[in-house]
This record gives sequence, structure tokens and C-alpha cells, in this order.
Amino acid sequence: MFFKKKLTDHQNRTCSMKFIKKNFYLLSIAILLLFVGVIVAFRQNEPDILPLKNRIGGTSMGNEWLNTKQAIEGLIENVRKNPDDVKSKIQLSQAYIQEARITGDYDYYDAASIKLLTSALKQEPENYEAMATLATVYLSQHHFKEGLELGKRAQALNPHAAFVYGVLTDAYVELGMYDSAVYMVDSMCAIRPDLRSYSRVSYLREIYGDIPGAIEVMKMALDAGLPGLEQTEWVRLYLGRLYEITGSIDTAEMYYKAANTLRPNYAYALAALGRIELAKKNYAAAITLYEQAASLVQDYSFGDELIDLYRLNNEPGKADSIGKEVIKLLSEHANTHDEDEEAGHYADKELAYAYLKTNDREAALKHALAEYKRRPANMEVNELMAWVHYQRKEYDQCIPYLEQAMRIGSRNPVLLCRAGLIYCKNNQPEKGLVLLREAISTNPYLQHDLLKESMTYLDEQNKGKVNL
Repeated sequence: MFFKKKLTDHQNRTCSMKFIKKNFYLLSIAILLLFVGVIVAFRQNEPDILPLKNRIGGTSMGNEWLNTKQAIEGLIENVRKNPDDVKSKIQLSQAYIQEARITGDYDYYDAASIKLLTSALKQEPENYEAMATLATVYLSQHHFKEGLELGKRAQALNPHAAFVYGVLTDAYVELGMYDSAVYMVDSMCAIRPDLRSYSRVSYLREIYGDIPGAIEVMKMALDAGLPGLEQTEWVRLYLGRLYEITGSIDTAEMYYKAANTLRPNYAYALAALGRIELAKKNYAAAITLYEQAASLVQDYSFGDELIDLYRLNNEPGKADSIGKEVIKLLSEHANTHDEDEEAGHYADKELAYAYLKTNDREAALKHALAEYKRRPANMEVNELMAWVHYQRKEYDQCIPYLEQAMRIGSRNPVLLCRAGLIYCKNNQPEKGLVLLREAISTNPYLQHDLLKESMTYLDEQNKGKVNL
């Protein structure tokens, strides 16, 4: 009995322990589920906001960054406290778009803006400002058709908003629908004549071959801006560029220096001053300026220019190295294969030119064709197609693309020079030499390779070897 009694007590204790363990286990699971539920509930109410990144180097200096940081952090806090605050979401996305312009970090800030704007449009599907802002992001990513479609929807919702007409102007330009772009920018100017509308008018005048008219209106855009702001100094640089492409490099340099003074450490002003040094054949000084620009802003174009500069400065190893870096950078961030229509940049045009500089003409043609497939009416894309075929010595295939590139009368000296070379190679020197002379007389500081090749034809004509 004693043995049986002891056994029963042991069994009772065992049962009690099992009961406690089982309930403790169940209680633990319940607490865990409750904790997870609280987190999930909290996350459902908290919007997915990518934080503001700290700027680097010279771009982080000055009161502008402090003010920008304070304003953006305030908007982030507004959205976190009130996820239904659509106005703050739109304002935050627009601040991120501007931050992308300043830092060059488009991939990060485009993604941040798309999340905010998608959320805003889920709450208010008919919000024209959110729609037009999202269209702006798509244009930044070179998703021009998607940007145009959203812009049209925004226009239908609010046909009196200047912002919408700016989006539509940009989309039509990029898609090569230039007459429609002119109509849209006229509407934009009628609603709000300001820096944004004037600068677009200037660009369209340039496209149509009226460079003096483009300069006139860009001066109006500059007068409409506040000195030192990124938008104003971008306009100042573009005005300088209009002088630069017409050979007035002293005037261009004046504008570039002013922009860099009014907005210290402005990467694009430094790069522009680098182009002036290149025109003066001060290659080492030009390299220094481009390297400074590249240290401030993420922009493939700085590396693209450095490829040529290193070669001109007898540094072929550096030229080849940076050529590979440019292609890698563009390829990493490009949505070349169309895997996701709403994510990533299309960069086939830029890749095509980069591959030309690294002598991979097969890859250049592949990317040029991908860009052409998306926007076959754009004059710059047609110029690219013509030039890729020229570099591949497929001269007869250049002409149809060239004629499309020149169909609205552009007088850009680079285009004129390329056209002249193409016509000369196609046994049409009567056309080619006229264009070469116009290009060089307009801008005697053309790219080294273009100028060198052009002069061989002009020298032959002077010696009587070319019959007109």
C-alpha cells in the first residue's frame, strides 16, 4: 500500500506538472499572438515611408539643407501621426522629387514618392495633384507613355492647373509629339507665366531651331526665379548652355560661374565649367571639375564625359575603367528588360552612347533599338539610331533616321555635324559640306572627334578633292 500510495502521489505530481507546462505553453502562445497582433495593427496604420537620406559633402552645407531637412521631417511626422493626411503625402512626395534633383539619387526618391502617391490615390482616386505628381515620377524614370496617360487623366480632372500642362508638355516632347507639346506649353503660359513655363517654351524654341528666341525666353525664366534656388540656377545653367552651343563660351562661362557662386558646390555648374575648360583644351582642369561634380551628385553623365577627357589627356586606362563603371551603373539601375513597367529607369539611350564610347557597337545597337521601340518619333532617339549605324559603317541605314531627327528644323551643331558626316559618307557632299560648315561656324568648339573628322572633308574640299 505504501508503494502504491507513493506511486499515486508521484502520478499526481506528474499530472500537475504536465498541466502547468501545457497551460504555460498555451499562455506563451497567446501572449506572442497578442504581441504580433499589436505590431500588425500598428503597421497597418503606419504608412510605409522611406526616410530622408543625409546629403553628402558640399550639398549638406548651408541653411537650405537645414530648412529642407526640417520641412521634410515635419511632413513625415504628419503622415505617421495621420495616415489619412493625403495633402502631406503629396507634399512629401514633391519634396522627395526635388531632393532627387539635388542629390541625383533618383532611384531611392522615386521609389519613396511612388509609395506615397500610390497610397494617396488609393484614398482619393480622383486627386489630380497626386496623379500629376505620379506622372512626373514616371517621366523621370523615362516611362513616358505611362506619364502621358496619367497626365491626361489629371488634365480631365482639373483643366485649369498649370502643373498638369507642364507634365503633358514634357511627355509630348519625349515622345516626339512636338506640335502637341507646343499647344500644351502655350496653355501653361496662359495659366501661369513663370520660370517653369518660360523654360519649357525656351526648350521648344531650341528644338524648332530658334536659338535666339530660346535665349530670349530663358532670360525671362531666369528673371522669374529666386537666385540661389536649385530651379533658378538650373535655368541659369541652361541659358549658359544655349550660349555655349553657339560658340559664345565666354558668356556661357559667366553664367556658369554665377550659378556656382549663388549656389555653392552646385555639381552641374562645376560640370559646365568643366566643359568650358574642355573647349579651351585645358583637359586636366576639366577632369578636376568633373571629378568634383561626381563627388557631389550621383549622375552617370559626369562619368560619361570623363571617358572622353581621360582619353584626350592621354590616360586610356582611366578612360576604359570609367567606361566600365558608367555601363555598370546604368545597367544596375535600368529597367532595360521591361520586367516591371512601374519600377526602375529606362536607360537604353544612355547605355547606347556609353557602349559606343567603349567600342561595343553590337550592344549599342541593341539598346538604341530598345529606346527607338518605345518612342520612334523622338528626334534625339532618331539621331541616336543614325549615329549608331554610322559608327557601325552602315551608312545607307542612317538616312531615314537622320531625316526624322531633322524634320522640325533643329540647328543644334552636334546634330548638324553628324548629319553632314552622314551625307558625305552617302556620297551627298553638296548636302554634307553645307551642314558641316554651318555646324563649325555656329560652334567652333565641337567635340574633338566630330571636329577632327569634319575637318578632313572640309580640307579636302579646300584642296579641290570634293566636287560640289
